[in-house]
Amino acid sequence: MQLNNSDLLLTHGWINGGEAPSEQQFAVVNPATLEDVALVSDLGATHAREAITAATTAFAGWKAVPLQDRVQVVLRWAQLIEKSAADLGVIICSESGKPLREAKGEALQCAALLRWFAQESQRLHGTTLPAQNAGQRNYTIKQPIGVVACITPWNFPAAAVIVKAGAAIVTGCTTIIKPSDETPLIALAFAKLARSAGLPAGVFNVLPCKSPADIGRELCCSPDVRMLSFTGSTKVGKQLYSACGDTVKRLALELGGNAPFVVFDDADMDKAVADAVGARFYNSGQICVGANRFFVHKNVYKEFAERLAKRVGAMTVGNGFDESSDIGPMINQAAVDRLTHLVDSATSMGAEVLVGGMQEDASTLFFSPTVLVNMTTDMPAYRTEIFGPVACLYAFETEDEVLGLANDTQAGLSAYVYSRDLGRLVRFAEALEAGVVGANSANIFSNDLPFGGIKQSGLGREHGMQCLEEYVETKSICMGLQ
Repeated sequence: MQLNNSDLLLTHGWINGGEAPSEQQFAVVNPATLEDVALVSDLGATHAREAITAATTAFAGWKAVPLQDRVQVVLRWAQLIEKSAADLGVIICSESGKPLREAKGEALQCAALLRWFAQESQRLHGTTLPAQNAGQRNYTIKQPIGVVACITPWNFPAAAVIVKAGAAIVTGCTTIIKPSDETPLIALAFAKLARSAGLPAGVFNVLPCKSPADIGRELCCSPDVRMLSFTGSTKVGKQLYSACGDTVKRLALELGGNAPFVVFDDADMDKAVADAVGARFYNSGQICVGANRFFVHKNVYKEFAERLAKRVGAMTVGNGFDESSDIGPMINQAAVDRLTHLVDSATSMGAEVLVGGMQEDASTLFFSPTVLVNMTTDMPAYRTEIFGPVACLYAFETEDEVLGLANDTQAGLSAYVYSRDLGRLVRFAEALEAGVVGANSANIFSNDLPFGGIKQSGLGREHGMQCLEEYVETKSICMGLQ
């Protein structure tokens, strides 16, 4: 890995403002080449307890730092991330495999997020209530919740850290990051930059590990950890939900999706096809809000399928460091095997492959971008979060029929609908059971827009002012006047 600033490649854990080595190590592998990128410290329960102690101690001082001083530290952190975006992009690309332009864009988005948190935190304030009697005044204040554990995924390994830790830190909380074992290096690089920005020791701790059970148990069971924020699968989210019950932690859970993408026969077909490519194939389809089930009206089904297949067939699969690459590798062999099973099971039940449909080469983790037609609701792909470059197309006839199909899932993270009928767009946007709806748009992310799911897709919101509210307690003060 070639970096302009080699100091950003940390391979030890980070606790209390310094490196935390371990005799145990694990390899971080570039999924595009299957070569080792680095050997990283494999931390365990003892290190988790050390991090909890460090974060708890640091919280006493950090929460008392004036807001403007916290904001200045966060802004310096953002500036350092922006200046280091090229190197950070290389780190992200090396450990996740995503195209380098997307990786650098993710790093720059992290800087933008920190600046937005710094700005919005100044609007997070309490209220003075109307006096109910001459002898008492009632008012509220916002106070940081405490130590926050952040468990982050591999598909957006930088943004997932900053959207949690940045919001927590600017409000006065301290954090412990448990990154994915697939992509720990970017979180460690952020720790180095945080120290350079002046973030006090213990405010931002990073615990890389290969087997997360021991560290997860410590974070869930410790009464000193007052909140847990997790992005990942619904299955693991439920386990964490249960594990945090004894200490009654606040939880923010961003879990799995099964997003419908509905195309009516009056839709702008150019727009619908272009957005379908982005909604399904961005980050090689490894994205929680990715369009999972394409419901296309029977009158335009053939046209949509052919146009989508043409666009998808022109995509280039390759190493993220190759500028021509549109689709990078899957993160590991299990992801390839899952996609192979979903495609094979669908074709065995009558689906047709218009393009792609297979692993590029048995010796790699590349999977061809795929379009499947003649899909039916009894196929496994209908119920499964695909998390890869596979688009599954289902035909429908009526508005009521497709609304039922779109909501026929326990997931409720995102949804998309395309039509020129404004009344239909409003009806669908309000009736779709999802936390975020794109109506004639696949651009559903903005720093000021709350993001999160309903049903079994999670609790709480990231981005937006609601995100900052997750990390504070509202205290009511009732003051009698003498």
